[in-house]
Amino acid sequence: MSTSTDVSLSSYDEDQGSKLIRKAREAPFVPIGMAGFAAIVAYGLYKLKSRGNTKMSVHLIHMRVAAQGFVVGAMTLGMGYSMYKEFWAKPKP
Repeated sequence: MSTSTDVSLSSYDEDQGSKLIRKAREAPFVPIGMAGFAAIVAYGLYKLKSRGNTKMSVHLIHMRVAAQGFVVGAMTLGMGYSMYKEFWAKPKP
């Protein structure tokens, strides 16, 4: 029984920081979407005290919709960007 030792383990040698940087370069709008989501959630928590006479459930629904809208928008822009890179910005052979 022989064992194959020529298997590449380069993906296992990568630490978390370099993996995050590599993934952010591949899809730059994913970290933008995550940061926007976190910013909207932080803003919603900050404004939670001064919501006036608005019900808590309505305030939370508005924040959820805003955060989801930002993430969907970032994903849409990311898809447009990747389509542009793949189809239009590529030099013709």
